Amino acid sequence: MRSDSVKLRPLSARSVVLSLLLGAHPPELPVTDLVRGVERLGVSEPTVRVALSRMVAAGDLVRTDAVCRLSDRLVDRQRRQDESVEPQTKAWRGQWELVVITTTGRGPADRAELRSDLAGLRLAELREGLWLRPANLRRSWPEHVNSVVEHFTARPEEEPKVLAARLWPLAEWAATAKALLNHFTTASDPAVRLTAAAAIVRHLLADPVLPAELLPADWPADALREAYAGYRVELGDLARGARSGLT
Repeated sequence: MRSDSVKLRPLSARSVVLSLLLGAHPPELPVTDLVRGVERLGVSEPTVRVALSRMVAAGDLVRTDAVCRLSDRLVDRQRRQDESVEPQTKAWRGQWELVVITTTGRGPADRAELRSDLAGLRLAELREGLWLRPANLRRSWPEHVNSVVEHFTARPEEEPKVLAARLWPLAEWAATAKALLNHFTTASDPAVRLTAAAAIVRHLLADPVLPAELLPADWPADALREAYAGYRVELGDLARGARSGLT
């Protein structure tokens, strides 16, 4: 994605449904509200209902009576999304988390899944099997990850800001964030805003959430989070408007 423009593909009916439910707390809505809300974002009622049926069959949604809610798997995705928007940090005192993968003989799929899990925990790979980040985050660790790694605390000899710039593509992340923010704030069409908001959430998942002293000047993460936090209110208004029959 270039820093001076953003080209985003329109969301599918499934993605629009997920966006509405991922933004709801608890993550459930009456079917009539979902249908009307997604309709207001440019998706026809028959298309929405087909998408809902397929999502229930695929295990994405659980439908009881006239209500749809996210499956447990997607509730976990909502938790990760919420954490990406509001990460829990602590004072940084110069220490780094050091994580060493201790298991061997894992297949390619298992290795790829573990790498994805560690990146999702906002660690960066220094070399194969060795991951680290500044020790400024509070977050829970999945047991299936804890069982295959060892945790250490370290103080690298390399200058911390230089090391952070080596581990993460900070300039690229900031350029994309600024482009997304501009695209989102200048959009007026509800469907375009939803598409941009979904891209913002995905981008925030890749924010390393570094201590301020390790970041480049004019780091745009807070502005991006504030924009999405405001959009959550907009999503809630959309659902309430559907419920009351507003257009």
